[in-house]
Amino acid sequence: MAAAAAAALAAAGAPPAIPQAAGAGGPTARRDFYWLRSFLAGGIAGCCAKTTVAPLDRVKVLLQAHNHHYKHLGVFSTLRAVPKKEGYLGLYKGNGAMMIRIFPYGAIQFMAFEHYKTLITTKLGISGHVHRLMAGSMAGVSFFTFGTLKSVGLSHAPTLLGRPSSDNPNVLVLKTHINLLCGGVAGAIAQTISYPFDVTRRRMQLGTVLPEFEKCLTMWETMKYVYGHHGIRKGLYRGLSLNYIRCIPSQAVAFTTYELMKQFFHLN
Repeated sequence: MAAAAAAALAAAGAPPAIPQAAGAGGPTARRDFYWLRSFLAGGIAGCCAKTTVAPLDRVKVLLQAHNHHYKHLGVFSTLRAVPKKEGYLGLYKGNGAMMIRIFPYGAIQFMAFEHYKTLITTKLGISGHVHRLMAGSMAGVSFFTFGTLKSVGLSHAPTLLGRPSSDNPNVLVLKTHINLLCGGVAGAIAQTISYPFDVTRRRMQLGTVLPEFEKCLTMWETMKYVYGHHGIRKGLYRGLSLNYIRCIPSQAVAFTTYELMKQFFHLN
């Protein structure tokens, strides 16, 4: 991968990195407040991702709560009805409070992935797809997919898919539109794998509200019950299409914003 990156930089005619003095934007200065800059990058990425799908989240809440103004409508009908009744800002009602929650969540999630990757590589000596899988499993199932797509893309088509990082010409990063694509694919794959567990969790959380709650006391019993009575498409994957509509743009924006913030905050 390093050889491919070097070849891409040479083909692009990128100038060699010029050593900088410590204290004037050099290596020492860039290490200062590294964790804070990393925290901000992850938090901003999380907020941008959540804001992107805020209208869909608002619609989901309105429909789940059986709001009397919209309970007779579907998802897209509600998306059109809310601006007419509450103005376009109605689609973002409650988004400010959501940002307070999502900023530290996104920050910790992205920071954790980067930290786990470094820890696994330095302490265990494991690198490549395995260390991404391990770090992604601890931080979130989409980090592994995105990291793998990014690595494979830059290894096989560096000049087509990549460009030198704005904060470090020696580091190759994905072009923005490729980042969006990889983030969306990563989100879709992660959702497809984890969705049955999400359905199981939500069904268990409903508890005694459901008449068959005695048959759904454990995760395995619940999953077996849903599969046995409703099958795969109408049971374990019911509602997945709506989740794709929310998740794919959200993950695309999250990973793309984070990659841009890493450059802005000199994290490369």
